[in-house]
Amino acid sequence: MSLDHTGRHAGAAPESAEPAAAVARTDPGTAGLADSVELAVLERNGFVESRHIGSAVVLDAAGEIAIAVGSPELPVYPRSCMKPFQALAVLESGVDLDPVQTVLATASHAATPEHVRVVDSILEKGGLDADDLGCPPDWPGDSAARDGVIRAHGHKERILMNCSGKHAAMLLACVKNGWDTASYLDPEHPLQQRILAVVERETGEPVVHSGVDGCGAPVHAMSLVALARGIGRLRRASEGPAKQLTESILANGWAIDGPGRANTVVIDRLGVVAKLGAEGVMVMATPDGASVALKMLDGSLRAATVVALELLARHGSVTREQVAELIPELDLAVYGGSSLVGAIRISPTL
Repeated sequence: MSLDHTGRHAGAAPESAEPAAAVARTDPGTAGLADSVELAVLERNGFVESRHIGSAVVLDAAGEIAIAVGSPELPVYPRSCMKPFQALAVLESGVDLDPVQTVLATASHAATPEHVRVVDSILEKGGLDADDLGCPPDWPGDSAARDGVIRAHGHKERILMNCSGKHAAMLLACVKNGWDTASYLDPEHPLQQRILAVVERETGEPVVHSGVDGCGAPVHAMSLVALARGIGRLRRASEGPAKQLTESILANGWAIDGPGRANTVVIDRLGVVAKLGAEGVMVMATPDGASVALKMLDGSLRAATVVALELLARHGSVTREQVAELIPELDLAVYGGSSLVGAIRISPTL
């Protein structure tokens, strides 16, 4: 359960009895309906069947707000969009990783056999094994890899969880620095304190609320503006671990996600650093130094990539032609039986 900075459980009842509506307005949380705008729609046979609302921001190469929709100043849990900062903290701790291992440290990987091999290689560097991982057991995200595990009468494993590369790198950092490995996910652990400091340094914003991510690691709430600022800074780095991280991602797009998956497609085709996060969060950073961060209020990622690319196109950081070429690869088509009957599209009001 997450804790706020007073030490109270984030979901605990307030000390004074208040109407439920008042609690909803005062409790920590992300933007509400009134703070958000329509970002995308799902259209079936000319009828808008679903609407995705949320907030987004584009920062220019100077880190200034160029486009803002909704309420990007309000906090979100960045979820796996925080991984680049976690990986940066690991690299700054003195860990030696090759380019592909570096990407796995920041990946939400599909657990293909190659992904798993790289995670294993990170663990081996520290004399560790999969039992040391603190992330929960899971199936591979890649359908072929999952089918292979099932055919082999396998089961959910920690190393197959999409965050296992990040956890392996965290453990290696502990071994490198003589820190306890059993408690590496404790918010007070030296590694987690270092990550917190890196998050605040790179985003330029103090953390006001922290919780526990789905993988068991601490996650720190921040505004979309701060998230975009941090990703932009990483993309523009000209030296050191930040440059190592960015160059590794751009050279090994397959490792951060998986063949044919959204982040990998954007990285490989556009040279844009892209990172998804659970619950509808997405960040991208472009070669010209611009960055975008968005949050889908309903938690769905299905329209996040195309919305982020649309906003970058409006800013001029990618071209309309580049976005149009990627559309067929982003799983936006809507079918009725075997017939194409619609698509997920940018909202006409965005």
